[in-house]
Amino acid sequence: MQGKIVKGIAGFYYVHDGIGSVYECRAKGVFRNRKEKPLVGDDVEITVLDGENKIGSVDRILPRKNSLIRPAVANVDQALVVFAVTDPEPNLNLLDRFLIMMRMQKVPVIIAFSKADLTDPEGEERLRRIYEHAGCTVCFFSTRKQQGLDRLDGLLAGKTTVLAGPSGVGKSSLTNHLQPEAAMEIGELSRKISRGKNTTRHSELFFVKDGTFVCDTPGFSSIYVDGIEARDLQAYYPEFAEHEDGCRFLGCVHVGERECGVKDAVAAGTIAASRYENYLLIYEELKNKRRY
Repeated sequence: MQGKIVKGIAGFYYVHDGIGSVYECRAKGVFRNRKEKPLVGDDVEITVLDGENKIGSVDRILPRKNSLIRPAVANVDQALVVFAVTDPEPNLNLLDRFLIMMRMQKVPVIIAFSKADLTDPEGEERLRRIYEHAGCTVCFFSTRKQQGLDRLDGLLAGKTTVLAGPSGVGKSSLTNHLQPEAAMEIGELSRKISRGKNTTRHSELFFVKDGTFVCDTPGFSSIYVDGIEARDLQAYYPEFAEHEDGCRFLGCVHVGERECGVKDAVAAGTIAASRYENYLLIYEELKNKRRY
């Protein structure tokens, strides 16, 4: 039978059959011999060894559409990153680093700001303007007030979505809204692997409805951008592109140059100052990184 890996830990892979059952599986030794490792999100073929106790073995990994490195998950359509509008205040530096990481992996991003009932329309519009200009879909929601959830449901329908964000911003509440049975599923798996059910320690995929999966990932408090050169960082800030005609020099990196269209756009408020300030910080990190 076919299914999708929704969790992998300690050599066990938990495979959802697309209907409602989860099978605890081991991967065949052939994967180890080929140096292949199943990932959360993989579509697989399994052999059912014990139907009553939902035990099986992974026989084959079906072709992947894509695979991410951080988090390690396959067949992703998009990422949904959650930050609170307040309590805690959104760490825009951390958010910008996440956007760079997803753009490096060619994954579209939806930014969902939680606790929307604690802000005002002006606060929402400020954040919306910054990040829609950066090429993201932006939405606001409150699970407490049941606001904005219908739009989120529509954005996720029929897709496999990585759900990410710092701890304490409402990811768990959103997961429970998307899949009310998630807490029950977490509890069932927790009994098998002796883990608590309130903290996401590993990437885990939840079946929402036909064709719709959400991958919950561990909360993060820092992201180090690597794998690119400082001079190439500008490519990960899409709002810069339309202003580069105003740069005097070809290959301008928008840092120390005097005649720079991007810097002019920042001064005019067309590009958000927070985005440019974070660009400078990350640029300096990349420029000064130790080389071995």
